[in-house]
Amino acid sequence: MADGARSDHPAVQKQLDRLSLLSPGRDVLGLERIKAVMERVGNPHLSLPPVFHVAGTNGKGSTCAFLRAAIEAEGMKAHVYSSPHLVRFNERIRLAGTLIEDEYLAALLTRVLDASEDINPSFFEATTAAAMIAFAETSADACILEVGLGGRLDATNIVPAPAATGMAALGIDHEAFLLSPEGGTPADPMVRIAWEKAGIAKSDVPLLTQKYRDDMAKVVAEHAATTHAKYLPRGENWDAAVYDDQMHYRDDRGKLTLPLPALPGPHQADNAALAIAMLRHQHKIEISEAAFRAAMGWAKWPARLQKLSPGPLRDILPRDTETWLDGGHNVNAGEALAAHFDSCADSSIHLVLGMLANKDPAAIVGPLKPKIASITVVPVEGHEAHEMADFMGSEVLVSDAPNAMEALKVIAKQKPETVMIAGSLYLAGTVLEANRQLPD
Repeated sequence: MADGARSDHPAVQKQLDRLSLLSPGRDVLGLERIKAVMERVGNPHLSLPPVFHVAGTNGKGSTCAFLRAAIEAEGMKAHVYSSPHLVRFNERIRLAGTLIEDEYLAALLTRVLDASEDINPSFFEATTAAAMIAFAETSADACILEVGLGGRLDATNIVPAPAATGMAALGIDHEAFLLSPEGGTPADPMVRIAWEKAGIAKSDVPLLTQKYRDDMAKVVAEHAATTHAKYLPRGENWDAAVYDDQMHYRDDRGKLTLPLPALPGPHQADNAALAIAMLRHQHKIEISEAAFRAAMGWAKWPARLQKLSPGPLRDILPRDTETWLDGGHNVNAGEALAAHFDSCADSSIHLVLGMLANKDPAAIVGPLKPKIASITVVPVEGHEAHEMADFMGSEVLVSDAPNAMEALKVIAKQKPETVMIAGSLYLAGTVLEANRQLPD
């Protein structure tokens, strides 16, 4: 899907408009088209610096942020490919530490679309090809790729020999694509998800994973064995724990005692640990303990438990109101939010919620329910979303508003202690733009 891609730059917008018209390949997973597109543009995926490939339902973006922070803290430069973007399409492609420039982006998209129009690649496939060209043409020490959807059939899985692969937290999401019947695949939804994500495993390449349910871990191990990957699950080859306000990491190379991540939420220690494990179990680049320590404070990942800074939207509320933004929309995200607020001082939460119609509101509302003072339902621009009627069975005050800014104007009258804007990365993007807090 086009993810509402838009740009203020006319040349970029012209190519985004072309991308939005791509139809036959849209939302159909598989590697055939991306292989064909790559051949047309010179196979740039074969000329990348050491690649770190990350899959997962939740936490893969944060893991990529910690990878980037550690590499840059070591004085090296990293390319990053992530999705979706929040405000500007350029956020998807970071070249040697800097978001891709409009002119270069427009030229790359033009090259890809002109070369592959008859192939009918999907939006994501064309974007991936453009990113690969940019990464091959720009000098850097490492390349970080975030899986877009699943793993096995995702366009990023075109890279043949990464330096390391990683699997973050797993959960149910994108059911229409990842849980559709297919011969020989696991029937249990969570096991099927694990099987799909494990598809990024490559021969002789380390596959680092978080701890999973036994049956999920079993299919990951089997997939790793089939592909001859080096399977390195957490709890066996490496592990980490948080105590005494520090993160204690250990593996066969020794132990690290590190500060806790600056990114809010107890789950971020898990994401940081996975990034550390990926970097310490490969031999293409070397990262020092000092760089790992710095990375704990350097890593940034907007719209994931992000505390809003002063701005036109945030300043609608009283100065002492804590105002949070999170784009999460599944059970794992809801549980992470609940864990964060459980660790904070006891306070009620006024929830501004915008969720796509194909997502379950209970995933967010359920875990937060004991702390929710009110729910204000807002639309998600350009997408079909849940309406106020879907929440009327709630035991708290439910209302609606035309957008987040109008919602905050009403909530402000109650002098709230905490406001949480959540439910969709699309909504999060509009909030950051309204607050003039663009991701950089």
